[in-house]
Amino acid sequence: MSCRIIVADDHPLFREAMVATVRRLLPEAVLEQAGSLQEVQRLAALGDAPDTLILDLRFPGLTGIDRLAELRQQLRRTTVIIVSMVDEPAIIDQVMATGVDGFIGKSLAPDELGAAILAIRAGEVVVRYASSGLLAPAGTDSELQQLTQRQQEVLRLIAQGKTNKEIARALEISPFTVRIHVSSLLKALNVTTRTAAAVKYSGH
Repeated sequence: MSCRIIVADDHPLFREAMVATVRRLLPEAVLEQAGSLQEVQRLAALGDAPDTLILDLRFPGLTGIDRLAELRQQLRRTTVIIVSMVDEPAIIDQVMATGVDGFIGKSLAPDELGAAILAIRAGEVVVRYASSGLLAPAGTDSELQQLTQRQQEVLRLIAQGKTNKEIARALEISPFTVRIHVSSLLKALNVTTRTAAAVKYSGH
């Protein structure tokens, strides 16, 4: 079954590369391109709502986080994936708080980027990027110190943008056990999202 996917980026070369990546992943998809927010809204208004929107954060017409939140509300049935060079945890946390379905760094290798897109479309909440900053060691404050060693290991991998499946492979435990650890550490850190936990870990 075909689906509509809009690739929205104002840099033609990156947009074409993203289209090529998505086409390899989802050969049956109907791919459309947009270079501005106005074009995105025009395409989205045609026929059924697009299945997926792959959107650059620094994008003409997307003037701030509030505007992104408005777009998320306008496209409630669309999977919205942000792809950006931004690697600041605080900003990424704000982006995820708008209700988008995932955040992917542009600096990732094409195969990693493609895997992240498929995971998000499958329903996983994925935040994956290559941070330019150094992560502070776990246990720098009382909240982090109360985590078990295994919870700290899980949190470190979350901060690196790993999915539950990847964490399970890295720690040689089951994805179900990872979910239990994630739930416990979110409670311990008094946060509701993985991204917010990663922000605390990074010392922001």
